[in-house]
Amino acid sequence: TSAAFADDIVGNWKTDSGETAAIAGNGPFSITLQTGKYTGKRIGSLNAGGHGRHSGEITDPATDKTYSGKAALSGNSLKMSGCVLGGLICKTQNWKRM
Repeated sequence: TSAAFADDIVGNWKTDSGETAAIAGNGPFSITLQTGKYTGKRIGSLNAGGHGRHSGEITDPATDKTYSGKAALSGNSLKMSGCVLGGLICKTQNWKRM
């Protein structure tokens, strides 16, 4: 069984700011905002790393800046982080599965 099936992040998620984001695909996974000011905007791409971990790129929809991204799945929670300087500085949100 591939890591993508063991660590299924596909579905709809409620972000910290209250919007809904959809994660789709089977690797890489695409992240698209479904509600809010930036509805329809693709904000990321993640690859499965196994054990609930994913990595790729995350884009801030307000600034269009793209960062090194990572996600950690734990049950119905997804810890999303966008980082700069090799992971030295990160901004993190905790998303909830809908």
